[in-house]
Amino acid sequence: MAKNKSPEGRAPSQRQLRVGELIRRTLSEVLSRGELHDPELNRMSITVGEVRVTPDLRIATAYVLPLGGKGQEDLLKLLARNKWELRTLAGKKLGMKYTPDLRFQLDLTYDQMDATRRMLEQDAVRRDLED
Repeated sequence: MAKNKSPEGRAPSQRQLRVGELIRRTLSEVLSRGELHDPELNRMSITVGEVRVTPDLRIATAYVLPLGGKGQEDLLKLLARNKWELRTLAGKKLGMKYTPDLRFQLDLTYDQMDATRRMLEQDAVRRDLED
């Protein structure tokens, strides 16, 4: 996944990228193994596409998507309901002194890629690219 600039306009530091990737892997592992006490969440297959961390490493925003794209709003509610347990499990696995507060958003990059692909398949765009 492409790393976007922070809201302040700066690119993320190496530390932010490293911590974000560690949290992404840990969340993916916890969610895929069904280590949570919530059976509804354990039944879902969830993709964690990216985790962005604030410069002070206090907040981590995980971009998630349910497999197949169905049940997106339910997914966000379930993750919000279980965020403290997820944070606790992630903190134990990461071994960090301070575990960032977790926030969850839908990962829209796949939708954007589909829209771009559809646009590039249009005859008018194809003609412009060939010229």
